[in-house]
Amino acid sequence: MTIPVSLFVLVTAVAVVRLVELTTARRNARWAIDRGGVEYGQRHYPVIVALHVCLLVGTVAEVALTGHAFVPLIGWSALAVLILVQAGRAWCMRALGPRWNTRVIVVPGLPLVTTGPYRWMRHPNYLIVLFEGIALPLVHTAWITAMLFTVANTPWLVVRVRTENAVLWPAVGPAVGPAARGSSWSCSPISSTGSCCSRCASPTRTSS
Repeated sequence: MTIPVSLFVLVTAVAVVRLVELTTARRNARWAIDRGGVEYGQRHYPVIVALHVCLLVGTVAEVALTGHAFVPLIGWSALAVLILVQAGRAWCMRALGPRWNTRVIVVPGLPLVTTGPYRWMRHPNYLIVLFEGIALPLVHTAWITAMLFTVANTPWLVVRVRTENAVLWPAVGPAVGPAARGSSWSCSPISSTGSCCSRCASPTRTSS
């Protein structure tokens, strides 16, 4: 049972990025709570974190146990996608600033963020998570992990999106016109898990 050095380096790098993101999320959570932010979806958050840990562990374990060979066409393509999605997540974080978080936190009274990828998409970071969950294992042909993670994670992404939509649309919807409601409303993903519900909030919400 051997683990390729390149796989070890890749997974370690991704894990370090995740730790940095979690540290950023904690700092941003304090920023949001200090401004009256309210957190939602606390029950499903640990499940999402656990799934992402399983993605990293599963990728290493599958390659070590099965001895999958590196397939250049698949591996390099998957690595290119993985790099692109990291850039995409950085774009989301830059657009959201201190409102970015891996948790669902809504800060009352803040205007919508409609810059960056949120100009065109409602949940860009969840799309990033979807592609990342496939690309990371496939760099070293861990297709079983890619498949299992996608099947297990997708329902929770749906839960996450519904949670954010339920929090944001009823409160903010009446305050804006139909054009705005049809554009880039909602938050990103997650996280790594990559969520970002504090990017927008109800102008009329007063609860803390």
